[in-house]
Amino acid sequence: MVWSTGSIGSIAIPAVQRRPGLELVGVWVHSESKVGRDAGELANGEPIGVTATNDVDALMALQPDCIIYTAGARDYLQVEDYDRFLRAGINVVSTAAIGAIYPPTYRSKSKDKIVAAAEAGGATFYASGIEPGFAADHLPILLTTQSISVRKVHSYEIGLYDDYPIESTIMDGMGFGRPLDFESGFSNEVAILHSWEGQVHYVADVLGVELEDQRVVYERVATDRDIEVAAGTIKAGTCGALKIQVIGVVNGEDAIILEHVTRMAPDLAPEWATGPHPVTYRVEIEGDPNITLDMGFSVDDAAKLGIDGFTSGAGAMVATAMRVVNAVPYVVEARPGLLSSLDLPMTAPRGAFAS
Repeated sequence: MVWSTGSIGSIAIPAVQRRPGLELVGVWVHSESKVGRDAGELANGEPIGVTATNDVDALMALQPDCIIYTAGARDYLQVEDYDRFLRAGINVVSTAAIGAIYPPTYRSKSKDKIVAAAEAGGATFYASGIEPGFAADHLPILLTTQSISVRKVHSYEIGLYDDYPIESTIMDGMGFGRPLDFESGFSNEVAILHSWEGQVHYVADVLGVELEDQRVVYERVATDRDIEVAAGTIKAGTCGALKIQVIGVVNGEDAIILEHVTRMAPDLAPEWATGPHPVTYRVEIEGDPNITLDMGFSVDDAAKLGIDGFTSGAGAMVATAMRVVNAVPYVVEARPGLLSSLDLPMTAPRGAFAS
């Protein structure tokens, strides 16, 4: 079952339909205008014979093995949904619970509720994504399996977000198109740590080092001209580029660094990191040997995948969705509880060649 038909849910719906061994039995929608419509048409325009609904009781009566939860909402609202699903014995994979990607650093009130519900229902909860998620925790650790020694792990997302169409996220959530002193969701240190602290601790814990300290760096650069982007107009003099770092200190040195550089135009803040792809995921490991990896994504037919209208970020959105879709059979088979990628085998996409 897919919970919502937003940008990530719309990718998950056709992906589940195409995957042998998975059967889509229901789709939840928030908007009344979507109720009663074919879920496939909502996702990518191709009917699949599954009707979207906002009737939670009817969907739970279908007793799905797993819910792919992609609905955007505040954490405390999401947790209420998770609690209900897990207590009913329904496994959950989520791209929305970014704080739960590494459970040891997840806020205790939410974590305790999910753990109790999972134990009560004998069900499993797993959260992931590309970043937050794989590109800054699982991938760096995989690369260190080639290392004799490690001195520093620096993970980046370097992204051009000019094609991201959701105004509330770009303007209010991230602060683009706003004065440089605007208090956005991303200018709040608590919110930054909620999103990315876990990945810094993940790397430290797996490599067996203790963080002496951690700090946050938050910088903005104004655009010198008006920029027309998918979310609206970024006026001259307002925020056009953003850099966030969460830094873990080991032996007095900045040793584990997670960095996001987000731009509304490729020429802004040229002094910051740049990458070879419109959205680049980079890992740099200082040690023996030194390791550098740049990862990028592209798609041949965005409309087929349910993301028509996106260009530079389309592949990363697919990767975000598929981190949880591909995990479904492994989560269904896993022990009950709140799990991370450390608790699952490699979530290889079963049947991907056939789809």
